[in-house]
Amino acid sequence: MPNDLRTRLKGYLSDEELKLIRAFDIVGDIAIVKLPPRLLPKKHLIGKALLEVQKNVRTVLNQISPVKGDFRTRELEVIAGEERTETIHRESGCSFKVDLRKVYFSPRLAAERLRVAKQVEPGEVVVNLFAGVGSYSIIIARHSQAAVIYSIDINPAAFEYMQTNIRINKVADRVVPILGDAREVVEKRLAGKADRVLMPLPELSHDFFGVALSALKPTGGIVHFYDYGEEPDIYGPSLDFVRSNAAAQGLEIKLLAARKIRSYAVRCYHIVLDLKVSRPEI
Repeated sequence: MPNDLRTRLKGYLSDEELKLIRAFDIVGDIAIVKLPPRLLPKKHLIGKALLEVQKNVRTVLNQISPVKGDFRTRELEVIAGEERTETIHRESGCSFKVDLRKVYFSPRLAAERLRVAKQVEPGEVVVNLFAGVGSYSIIIARHSQAAVIYSIDINPAAFEYMQTNIRINKVADRVVPILGDAREVVEKRLAGKADRVLMPLPELSHDFFGVALSALKPTGGIVHFYDYGEEPDIYGPSLDFVRSNAAAQGLEIKLLAARKIRSYAVRCYHIVLDLKVSRPEI
């Protein structure tokens, strides 16, 4: 928690209560907090204080449910400021219009999105299996010379915002938005086409790893495999999984990079493996 917010709330909350306020996210001009039950009677006070110390924030939302369901949405309530959940978030020279009640968006992945974009080589065909509002896809289009980025999502609201964001960022010549289940889309339209596949949804990475492999060109390519890893062996189980599943299809895996993106829980991390997939006989 920023010191200025702690100072603003001192005298209104006890020292024990102050410790219960964790870090918050800012998306555009909206702040999102997750208040524990003990602090709910003081939620409007906390929201007002946050507005006062974060001058660019116009709305404060309290997250009242976990992210859940196929559409990756969460329940939010306005606890201070303007009654809205839609905003425009700016990142890496791009603008993203989002409604935080209808779609999932995390500003904490900004560095990771740009890191991936800077790896894309000129002329690559990229397939993004879980594109959301298009953040990875659009940043890749703006920061690389990829030939085309196929941008898939199953959430109709996310798809609509993705289309809007493609227009806002003027990348319609290279980002192709697709509404549907990634498994079906790859099977019908994109099998064997990709030089690079993104899997930016760790909850589904194991179920869809075979889909990612089938999207790659026959000679192979790069897969960005997102997962959760726990101490003491943060990367080992994920690496064992991808290697064994690739081997079952006659493919080899070379680990290019493994990194922690952020802490997810105690001793648990959101991680990414950058994988080079190849077929030995080719």
